[in-house]
Amino acid sequence: MHQLNQVIQEIKPLNENAILKTLNHLNQLTKPPGSLGRLEDLAKQISGISHETVPDLSKKAVVVMAADHGVCEEGISAFPQEVTPQMVYNFLNSGAAINVLARQANAEVFCVDIGVKGKLDHPNLIQKKVKPGTDNMAKQAAMSIDEALQAVLVGVEVVEELVEKGYKVVATGEMGIGNTTASAAILTALTSLEIEHAVGRGTGINDEMWKHKQNVVKSALEINQPNPKNALDVLAKVGGLEIAGLVGVILGAAKARIPVVIDGFISSAAALVAYKLCSTSVQFMIPSHLSQEHGHQFMLQEMGLTPMLHLDMRLGEGTGAALCFQLIDASLNIMSEMATFESAGVSGATEEEVE
Repeated sequence: MHQLNQVIQEIKPLNENAILKTLNHLNQLTKPPGSLGRLEDLAKQISGISHETVPDLSKKAVVVMAADHGVCEEGISAFPQEVTPQMVYNFLNSGAAINVLARQANAEVFCVDIGVKGKLDHPNLIQKKVKPGTDNMAKQAAMSIDEALQAVLVGVEVVEELVEKGYKVVATGEMGIGNTTASAAILTALTSLEIEHAVGRGTGINDEMWKHKQNVVKSALEINQPNPKNALDVLAKVGGLEIAGLVGVILGAAKARIPVVIDGFISSAAALVAYKLCSTSVQFMIPSHLSQEHGHQFMLQEMGLTPMLHLDMRLGEGTGAALCFQLIDASLNIMSEMATFESAGVSGATEEEVE
């Protein structure tokens, strides 16, 4: 716990002077003040994170954490557990949706085995396995506090390694059959939201399986009694190894003062845990999109975040976050390429119009 506390203590708020400097520059550009909306907010947030008016965020990484879930024994997914390792190889062979969208955004995908059941072997796989999948949270704690802590620190370590290689922005991605169940349990445990609102249909289950999934989450919460005032306890009892890894990615990014783009429901479960561990970490999060998974909007509301995109996506992997990379590029290009009123010889607004 000492290592995690050290990470949290190093997370400092955004640089207000940098934000004011960026706002001043935005207001000199050839447009009405604030007329580019969320793109301007993004530029201000990024400058507050980086201490720079126009930082170079060209080197982008998507971190895909992969792990299995013991709760799959309860039949809560439309897909079998074998899909987790199969999809990991798909990521590593550049055949998944996240690979396509990352390429389009000039980003690289890094896949981490933090808890996949069985041995995986590939030269590009980052091997950081804490244990081969969580235990069945409907019968016992998903993992011990020590295992959850170890998985969080794996995420911090992965970000540290990427920062050393020059990456300036990271996105959260994940793979793990059963992880919407764990995410719904985390959401229910950490907020006052009722189970039927937190539990969605995941990979596309029918009404009967959806009701069963709600009952499984209810059982997990009753058996484990996670402490809502202790986010690490919640994470250990009803979370997942890949979710814990992403908690570390988010906290690690905040510590390193680089933006972290949050994907959908599962990534936001990790973001919610990170937020409960360190509220300042939310200042470094860029919420990419609103997932079709029902509980996602409540997660974002709990953290005071508003998604950039509404595309009815529910794939995960980091796909929404990869699309958001292009909005980040757009906001920075506005800052660096757009003419000011003075440089373009364009008349600014009169005082009456400004008022």
